Amino acid sequence: MSNLRDRYLQDSINTASPAKLLMMLYDRLVLDLMQGEEALRGGDRESANNRIGHAQEIVMELHASLKLDAWDGAPGLANLYSFMLTELIGANVKQDADRVAGCRKLVEPLRDAWREAALAPA
Repeated sequence: MSNLRDRYLQDSINTASPAKLLMMLYDRLVLDLMQGEEALRGGDRESANNRIGHAQEIVMELHASLKLDAWDGAPGLANLYSFMLTELIGANVKQDADRVAGCRKLVEPLRDAWREAALAPA
């Protein structure tokens, strides 16, 4: 059963538009941040490390794929990604759930804005 789910997920990723992929990344980032924060608050260091580490990977991917010359806001977004990465590393090292929550509060409006843009009629 797990193999079927993995295959479905991989097929979904392979056939998704760039806008859909971006929405998927942001959705997963928010989920990782929520779960990482909850794990820290619950004292589950291993789970927190896994979720926050995965969130860091997503932020690095978002930063690496950002085209700085595509629009005027791109450099600011790149700076925000760098800030979040620093915060997540610090949160993981210091086991600081509030820093993770702060990153989530930055990401959620971005996720919502990208979703709205992706779903808007062309």
